[in-house]
Amino acid sequence: MLGITFNTESEYNLIQEDDTFNFIDLKDFAPGKQITVEVVHADGSKDIILANHTYNDQQIEWFKEGSALNLIKKENVA
Repeated sequence: MLGITFNTESEYNLIQEDDTFNFIDLKDFAPGKQITVEVVHADGSKDIILANHTYNDQQIEWFKEGSALNLIKKENVA
């Protein structure tokens, strides 16, 4: 799970019940950098929104590994 917030409140109204989401630049996930989210609607139309987060470097590494425990295990194996 990735905790994000809308950059602007009005973007909340773009989300529909059957939407799917593509995280366009998640490979560049970094502290203080917004995440671009493509919202794909059931009719095929799309909206692009910017999302904010409050993750620090360590939390981002946890996310990339799937959890803090996975990262700890990986570090202890090496």
